[in-house]
Amino acid sequence: MPSLAPTAVVAADAVEPAYSSGVLLLVAAGAVGVLLFLIMKLRMHAFVALVLVSLLTAVVTRIPFADVVPTLLDGFGGTLANVALLVGLGAMIGRLLEVSGGAQVLADTLVSRFGEKRAPLALGVASLLFGFPIFFDAGLVVMLPIIFSVARRFGGSVLTYALPAAGAFAVMHAFVPPHPGPVAAGEILGADIGLLVVVGLLVGLPTWYLASYLFGTWTGRRIDQAVPELLSGGAKEPEGSDDLPPPAFATVMGLLLLPLALIFLNTGLNTLATAGVVDGDATWVGLLRMIGQTAVALLVTVLVATAVLGRGRSKSDVEQLLNGALAPVCAIILITGAGGMFGGVLRASGIGEALAGSLEGVGLPVIVAAFLVATALRVAQGSATVALTTTAGLIAPTVEAAGSLSSIDLACVVVAIACGSTVLSHVNDSGFWLVGRFLGMDVRTTLRTWTVMETLIGVVGFALAALVSVVL
Repeated sequence: MPSLAPTAVVAADAVEPAYSSGVLLLVAAGAVGVLLFLIMKLRMHAFVALVLVSLLTAVVTRIPFADVVPTLLDGFGGTLANVALLVGLGAMIGRLLEVSGGAQVLADTLVSRFGEKRAPLALGVASLLFGFPIFFDAGLVVMLPIIFSVARRFGGSVLTYALPAAGAFAVMHAFVPPHPGPVAAGEILGADIGLLVVVGLLVGLPTWYLASYLFGTWTGRRIDQAVPELLSGGAKEPEGSDDLPPPAFATVMGLLLLPLALIFLNTGLNTLATAGVVDGDATWVGLLRMIGQTAVALLVTVLVATAVLGRGRSKSDVEQLLNGALAPVCAIILITGAGGMFGGVLRASGIGEALAGSLEGVGLPVIVAAFLVATALRVAQGSATVALTTTAGLIAPTVEAAGSLSSIDLACVVVAIACGSTVLSHVNDSGFWLVGRFLGMDVRTTLRTWTVMETLIGVVGFALAALVSVVL
C-alpha cells in the first residue's frame, strides 16, 4: 500500500550493518515468518507480536543496545505522528456523516446516478476524485462510512465496495503529485512535475480499473466479508435524533470537498511560491499553507462538520458522538504504529539497502531496474514513500549517465518506481494493518485481498508505464 505518509528516519540508520547482505536478507525473511506464525497460528495480538518481533530483529541484527529502544520508538512515533491525527480526525468526520444520515444521502445519490449495479464504480470514482490531494489514510477513513452504508443497503461482501475505493486512494497516493512520494522522486530525478501528473493519471486510471475495480468486484463475489461495525459501534445515537432531517447532498459534498479545497490551496500556493509568483516568506502565504496541511485541513473540517451536522443536537450529545468515534480506532492506530516500528527496524538494520544494492548493478534497462529496486525496498521495509525516495536517489546517477532520456521517459521512470513501491504490501507496512483492521479482516484474508490487489496495481501500472515509455 501505499504507505500512509513519510516515515521518520531513525537515528540508527547510520549504524554500519553487522552482517553481509545475504545474512540480512535471511534475517528479514525469518522475522516476517515469525511474525506471521505468532499472529496466525498462536493468535497473539498483532500489536504485541509486532513490538516483540521488532525488538528481536533489532537485537539479532546487532543494532547497538543503546540504540534499540530509540529505534523502536522512532519507527513507532514517526508513523503515529502522521497517522494518529489523520485517522482520529477522519473517524470523527465519518461518525458525524454516519449518524446525521449524510453518508446515506451521499450513497443514495451516487447509486441513483450510477445505478445499483455500478455502486462499486461510483464509490471508486468518488475516491479517485477525493484521493487527488488527500493522503490514502485520511481519504479512506472519511469514505468508509459511505462505503459501509452502501454495502449494508445492497448486501453482499463489503470487499465488493471497499476494495475499488481503497485501490483508488492507493493509486492516487503513489502515482500522482501532489503526494509526497512521486513529488520527491520527480524532484530527485529532475522530472517535470506537470508532465508527471499527466503520465501518472494516464497510467493510474486504467491501472485502477483493471487492478482494483475489476479485482475488487471479483474478490467480493468469492470472499464474503461482513460489514464491520467499527465506525458505528461506539456511542449510541442520541435519543430523538431519528427525528432530525438528514443533510442535503450539497452539504455533504461540501464537507467532503472542504479538506480537498484547503489542501489544494496549500499545493497551489506552494507551486506559485516556487515559480516566484507569490512571496513564499509572506505571512499570509505561510498562514494559508499551514491551514492547507492535511491535519489542519481535517481539523477545520471536523469543526465545520460539528457545527453543520451537529445542529439540533445538544453539545453533550455531539461530544458523546465524537468520543465514540475514537474508541473503535484506537487499536487500529496502535497496530499501525507498530507496523511502522517494524519497518523502522528493518531500515535501521541495513536490510533495505542490502537488497536494493544487489539489484542495482545487474545492468537492466533503467525503467526495469527502477521498478525492481523499488520493489526490493518496499518488501524489505514496508514504507512506499521511503521506497520511492530511496530508489530515486539510487537510480539518479544511472539516469544522469544515460543522458538520452526524454521528459516522458523520466516521468515513466518515476511512475515505475511508484509501481515498485506499491507491490507486496505485507506485515511490515502500516497500511496493511490499517486496511485489514478497518475492514474486519484477519491476516490471512488481508494477504489474499489487499496484498494481491496492491501487487496487481504495481505490476499492471509498471507494464503500462513501460508501454507509454516505448510508444511516446
